[in-house]
Amino acid sequence: MEANELSAIIRHGESSKVQFKERMPHPDSFAHEFGNRNIFTEMTEIFDTSIKDVDTRLFSEYFKKEFGMSYEEKGLTLEEALNAKKVMRNNHVTLAGLLFFGIDPQSFRPAFTIKAAFFIGNDIGGNSYRSKPEDLNGIIPELFKQGMMYFKSCIKYLQNGQEFNSHGIPEVSIVAMQEVLQNALIHRDYFKNAPVRLLVFDNRIEIISPGKLPNSLTVDDVKFGNPVIRNNQIAMFASRTLPYSGLGSGLRRAFAEQPDMELENDVNGEQFIVRFPRKAG
Repeated sequence: MEANELSAIIRHGESSKVQFKERMPHPDSFAHEFGNRNIFTEMTEIFDTSIKDVDTRLFSEYFKKEFGMSYEEKGLTLEEALNAKKVMRNNHVTLAGLLFFGIDPQSFRPAFTIKAAFFIGNDIGGNSYRSKPEDLNGIIPELFKQGMMYFKSCIKYLQNGQEFNSHGIPEVSIVAMQEVLQNALIHRDYFKNAPVRLLVFDNRIEIISPGKLPNSLTVDDVKFGNPVIRNNQIAMFASRTLPYSGLGSGLRRAFAEQPDMELENDVNGEQFIVRFPRKAG
């Protein structure tokens, strides 16, 4: 991919004509297709998938962690367990199942990734990078782990009076970044065929999540722990695979660690942006 194409994707995100020109159907189309039943995005079937696209070892480990016993000990077949946990539906893998137990999720949904870039300067329109832009791939727990590794590799660690051999204090809170990144992966709008973006500039770090806040939520609502969960099944899987509680306390914890963190609900751009000012640009 040429440098100008990379820049266009990073600059415009979901609206870029380079890679993300196709959007998933509007929720109303799913409601019509399924007889006006309340079908959430995460429960839609990926029609070109089957049980062979599920990492059964990973699912088995998850099932045992949730129930304290294997699905066999529960008297279930693998297929019954997959259907019971909504990993599969009508012999196809659901979107939630793909994102947590898929063998290669991006082969079916290539835009559901993290696009990470480390810029020189502070302009998202710039074409100069400190490191080549990357697509981070895998299931959501892997995306979270890779995103945190990328973040940690970009920030600086300040001595701040510590002894010479200390690891140093990160210029941006690790705890705050964990909360924001996992929220971006769990609560993003999966009707938008776009990646989560992790952008590092000299003076700030941005996490951009596809989709504005749902159900008329405001920035103040989410700051003070009044969330509405957009993706219930994804949140359920995340509660046992990520450091995620689902109690609505994540952003409050992030602000306690990083009081200068900024939130923007970009209604027109249909995206949610969190900015971390850098202390050592």
